[in-house]
Amino acid sequence: MVGTPPELERGTGVPAHVQIERWLLASIAAGELAPGDRLPGERALAGRLGVSRMTLRQALASLERDGVLLRVPGRSGGAFVAEPRPEPRIDCDLTGLAGFTEQMRRAHLRAEARILRAATVPAPAAAGRALGLSTGSPVHEVARVRSAGRSPVALERSYFPALPGLLDQDLTGSLYALLATRYGLEPRTAVEHLDPVIAQPAEAAELGIAPGTPLMLIERTAYAAGGTPVEYALDLFRPDRVRISVRSGVTETA
Repeated sequence: MVGTPPELERGTGVPAHVQIERWLLASIAAGELAPGDRLPGERALAGRLGVSRMTLRQALASLERDGVLLRVPGRSGGAFVAEPRPEPRIDCDLTGLAGFTEQMRRAHLRAEARILRAATVPAPAAAGRALGLSTGSPVHEVARVRSAGRSPVALERSYFPALPGLLDQDLTGSLYALLATRYGLEPRTAVEHLDPVIAQPAEAAELGIAPGTPLMLIERTAYAAGGTPVEYALDLFRPDRVRISVRSGVTETA
């Protein structure tokens, strides 16, 4: 059952229909409205909100376009809360060495990054071994939440050699492209290990999931030409949003 309508704020620059959309979305998120629930009739709801039916219809039409509401014509119809649409999984092919940005481009999605940490730190033991450095040597750590279509799908934590000026660059795009264009260290090959893990509370919070949710951990060491290690990474992917694939050739034997 829809809760008490809010008192719409006037003169804030936020149109009334947008405020109504936000209220209905918040009611659904809070469980006050569940899939299949019917909203009050337009006349009654517009009266409770103190808006015209035209303004209310703007809000309902926008939510219908977004798949949040389903409007059924006729006397027995009305506006109903729609079943949530499952988001399609994204195919990530590990056969080549395409980074997240390129993988999303292939899937016709916009890759986004939110920086959690970008700092020079003492190399953890595993990062030091992978990069051919002593434990405690300075390395650049970059941790990011990666999103596709504004939905978080991966948590990346990468360690790089202490390349001069790396942390001063734009770190929201492709780091592999940055290594190639600025430092001449284009990653060419990688060794990757996959392990199923469960989300710890801090990881779950960043990925918008519940603690204990299954995740896929990809541990990767990437190498430039000549075998120079340029990245050690620990990536956590949501398997409900990403499907990992690897292609292999078939060798015929006599």
